[in-house]
Amino acid sequence: DLRIMFSCDIKQELPETTHLPHPVGIVVSDTAEIGEHVKIYQNVTIGWTLGDEDETAATIGDDVTIYSGAVIVGNISIGDGAVIGSNAVVLDDVDEDTTVVGAPAKEV
Repeated sequence: DLRIMFSCDIKQELPETTHLPHPVGIVVSDTAEIGEHVKIYQNVTIGWTLGDEDETAATIGDDVTIYSGAVIVGNISIGDGAVIGSNAVVLDDVDEDTTVVGAPAKEV
């Protein structure tokens, strides 16, 4: 069981092309949508914002890299080829082929 072995809480089937280089402490909401060839590092959270009426999490595009400690919350879209920096807090949409860092996340 992934939850016990790696302290992960992934509530859905991830695409076979998803890569988890260090699968520890990853949380993925059951309402998140994960694209193909997404790389998710350790201690990443993809969830919904407390108080959201629809409790919908993010849609992650194809070929996205999410580095360690990033938090992606809310009903937002992460475009194809985007890079989410370590410990970024993503609250808004991220365009395709864009890198964001910081809290709150900003384009660099």
